[in-house]
Amino acid sequence: MNEAAQIRKRSILIAGHSTSVSLEDAFWAELKSIAAARGQSLNQLAEEIDRDRSGNLSSALRVFVLSELRR
Repeated sequence: MNEAAQIRKRSILIAGHSTSVSLEDAFWAELKSIAAARGQSLNQLAEEIDRDRSGNLSSALRVFVLSELRR
């Protein structure tokens, strides 16, 4: 299996609460890069995405990354 496609479960803090999210390594890497470019922590970025989501958090994070890469 491609290493970028391996799914990793990580804990993140959203609104002071810990939650586990499963994403492929490629998405984790891109989220970290986007957060750094914005001067945010990964938790801050995830909290922002969480506020605007309508589906599950993992899907919302993937769609966010895709939108950012399309810009």
